[in-house]
Amino acid sequence: MSTSKSDFRDRTPPRDTAPDFDSTPGLLRRLMDDLGILVTQELALLKAEMSRSIGEMKAATVSIAMGGAVLFLGLIFLALAAVYALSNVVDPWLAALIVGGAITLIGAIMLAAGRSKLKPTALAPRRTAESLRKDTEMVKGVTHEQH
Repeated sequence: MSTSKSDFRDRTPPRDTAPDFDSTPGLLRRLMDDLGILVTQELALLKAEMSRSIGEMKAATVSIAMGGAVLFLGLIFLALAAVYALSNVVDPWLAALIVGGAITLIGAIMLAAGRSKLKPTALAPRRTAESLRKDTEMVKGVTHEQH
């Protein structure tokens, strides 16, 4: 169900055979018809843009996931190399324990930092709430002035 942009742009509003552009009701009817067409065209454009954006986002997500997997594999080999290097100084089991402990500690710190960013207060839409508060105050001020 694909439609081209020209399908939406070329659509003309339904008109009577005798246009009555001179009368106020005729102008209002034409305005309402044009607004309906404009909204329909804007929604179609939004849908097309969102579909394209979602497709691009999917491709980017796959690329990031593949890069993350390769990076993880590289980190495993770097940890293995650290164990081998440290095993020249201490017993191999102790080298593996030291490297594993250090990696676990770093991971725990990263998880704690990430979890703190996901608290409900961190996710609250502060700017939107402030904007809504200002709008409410403005509306209250206008209504109080009128009464």
